[in-house]
Amino acid sequence: MAVNANLPLLTLGATLLCCALGVAGVHAYAAGRARRQDLIDRLSAPGATASDGGGRGRRFTGVDRRLRRTRLGRGLEQRLAATGLDTTPGEFFVLLLASVAALWLIAASFLAAFFGPVAALIGIWAGYAFLGWQRTRRNERFINQLPELSRVLANATQAGLALRTALAMAAEEMEAPAGEELARVADKLAVGHSVDDALGEMAERLPSRELSVLVTTLVLSHRAGGTVVGSLRNLTQTLEERKETRREVRTQLSQVTVTAYAVPAFGLGALLLMDRVMPGALERMTGSFYGQAAVVISLGLYALGFVLIRRMSRIHV
Repeated sequence: MAVNANLPLLTLGATLLCCALGVAGVHAYAAGRARRQDLIDRLSAPGATASDGGGRGRRFTGVDRRLRRTRLGRGLEQRLAATGLDTTPGEFFVLLLASVAALWLIAASFLAAFFGPVAALIGIWAGYAFLGWQRTRRNERFINQLPELSRVLANATQAGLALRTALAMAAEEMEAPAGEELARVADKLAVGHSVDDALGEMAERLPSRELSVLVTTLVLSHRAGGTVVGSLRNLTQTLEERKETRREVRTQLSQVTVTAYAVPAFGLGALLLMDRVMPGALERMTGSFYGQAAVVISLGLYALGFVLIRRMSRIHV
């Protein structure tokens, strides 16, 4: 009888205990997810290191989380990491969509309705082309810093420092982008990654012959356990000579590069001029199938000319 009398109290106590444990579990789960997301935002930011306290406040975090789960988002994240831009995939994706919509409306309003989708496609291409240009620009800056990096590593190893310590010291002394990339390498070494893997990932992010030679020299010397001072000294001189050669080649090809961008600009200028001289000409021209086909073929020829000129002016030194 006593057990039956206390059964409601026991049931109530067990219910309250389960509720309290459930609330504590939900609170711990929410706090853990918040800390995990904060860590992901800080570590996924381009140029972020383990010593950072986080950058600016991020926008469109919901879009960013969903986008990172897709293959498009992962590829976009890798592109942004290679450019060094302080932008998340979600922010870039939303900005690109807004720019494409604005280009669509502007082209359809000022030219003709047919040019709206064409301008949107050009906007998407321009967004990814901007990422490629930013990556190439950052890669060039890094290549220009390689002679100084090789010199710093040579001095550090000559002073008796280990390769891991020399890389960490170079990360503190070098400016961006070399300092940022070496900081990533130092952080990976600090959490247990091997020298081969850390340097190999850096070479994948910034592909170049000069960096491949430097990474191969460091990896082989680290495996063999020998001195790298002499090799780094010779490599420093070679990198200085290649730097001057690349600068001369870039100067000689500057006119060809300007021509590649001027040819499509002339075509766009001709369209705008024709529409100004004969108002409504573009609308009438794109109102028929043959006019649309002619516009598409002409745009394709301009794009082909741009690509061919860029390919002919691309000389690997």
